[in-house]
Parts: sequence; structure tokens; C-alpha cells
Amino acid sequence: MSYGADVADGYRRAGIYVRRILKGAKPTELPVDQATKFELIINVKTAKALGLDVPPALSARADEVIE
Repeated sequence: MSYGADVADGYRRAGIYVRRILKGAKPTELPVDQATKFELIINVKTAKALGLDVPPALSARADEVIE
């Protein structure tokens, strides 16, 4: 299982920072950006190999389930 910030969203946010800097904003004056979108990914195949059972309720909440 992995629960963390969405990588694609992080790249999009980085692009916003670059745009602001290229338009003349000073990097020291930009606010610190914090992730707002998180995702849960479950690898069922690895869990089975380790002898772990993934509850159906947890699988249903996951953003991505790797079979």
C-alpha cells in the first residue's frame, strides 16, 4: 500500500510556480505550497505473496488497485 501526494498534481503545481517566476514574481515572495490531493494505491498481488488479506472495504476506497 502507498498513501501519498498525487505526483501528477505536484508537477502541475510546480508549473504554476514556474509561470509565476517567469512573469516576474520573486521566488522568495511566493508562498509555500502544500499538497492537497492524495491517493491510496494497493498492490493486491504483493499483499497475497506476503500472506496479507486486503479487506474489501479498503480496496473499494483505494484510488488504484494493482492486481
